[in-house]
Amino acid sequence: MFKILAQLFLSFAKVGALTFGGGYAMLPMLQREIVENRHWATDEELADYFAIGQCTPGAIAVNTATFIGQKYKGTAGGIAATLGVVFPSLVIISILAGFISTFSHLPIVINAFAGIRVCVCVLILNAVIKLWKNAVTGRMGLVIFLVVAAGSIVFDISPVIFVVISAILGIGLVQFKAKGKGDEK
Repeated sequence: MFKILAQLFLSFAKVGALTFGGGYAMLPMLQREIVENRHWATDEELADYFAIGQCTPGAIAVNTATFIGQKYKGTAGGIAATLGVVFPSLVIISILAGFISTFSHLPIVINAFAGIRVCVCVLILNAVIKLWKNAVTGRMGLVIFLVVAAGSIVFDISPVIFVVISAILGIGLVQFKAKGKGDEK
């Protein structure tokens, strides 16, 4: 049991240590480490964890780590994965906090952060493309995607509302489709 908990901690610590820019930037690394390398979840499960992690209080990467760890090895697994994903950040932030105010005005630091922000945008785009391939399937998925995309552009509301709307649309469209097939008989 200890060996598996250590694997959970170290896998999520690797993701936490090698990803900059917040939870969304972690999505491609989580997909690679958790789905492709460790097989602790499927792409579909990971997309579900991202959605649930977005709707629950806290950081999406921390919530996702907790869900995956808990699914794989119960409460102890959830704790190990959560501690793993936050540990590198705590160490790095503790070290940087002492230096950031002293050096933040230097052009090299300003330019480094500008470059990092661009890189984070690319990592997020990569995660979106991978999630798109598994999430937006068929006309129903495309309709839900377009409704939520348009809604998020037009309205400044909580992502939780969009997830609830998507769930309702998913249920409604499946029911509508099933009713249509029943009428054909």
